[in-house]
Amino acid sequence: MQTDLQKIVSIAGQPGLYRYLSQARHGSIVENIKDGKRTCIPASAKLSSLAEITIYTENSDDLLLKEILLKIREKTGGEKAISHKSSPEELMAYFAEIVPDYDREKVFPHHVKKMIEWYNIMQENMLLDFVEDRQKEEDGDG
Repeated sequence: MQTDLQKIVSIAGQPGLYRYLSQARHGSIVENIKDGKRTCIPASAKLSSLAEITIYTENSDDLLLKEILLKIREKTGGEKAISHKSSPEELMAYFAEIVPDYDREKVFPHHVKKMIEWYNIMQENMLLDFVEDRQKEEDGDG
């Protein structure tokens, strides 16, 4: 099954990743990817779709998170990446192997920590086969 990154969200102040299910009267209904628990998140919570997250690079183009996740998958052969709890130095060295031209003034260890954690969650739950934008349009979803 292919994953639509538009429906995978991060919630500010909450660990992990969630699948957006629907709009509720006073917020959004989401499902925790790790344990499958559903909850209603208040409308005031900041939800960020993984499809919209980008990382600064030294050239003029920002890199979509999707591309970074695919690069990590390629580097690991589809296996787990290093632990997101690794030292900041280890995280940044690992990230430099994946995205050598990342902007060192704007991308910090806590950003890399989140990306590695998200990759590992998605890898554990077999969510790294992404729906292509072109396919969504053909299916009438985009």
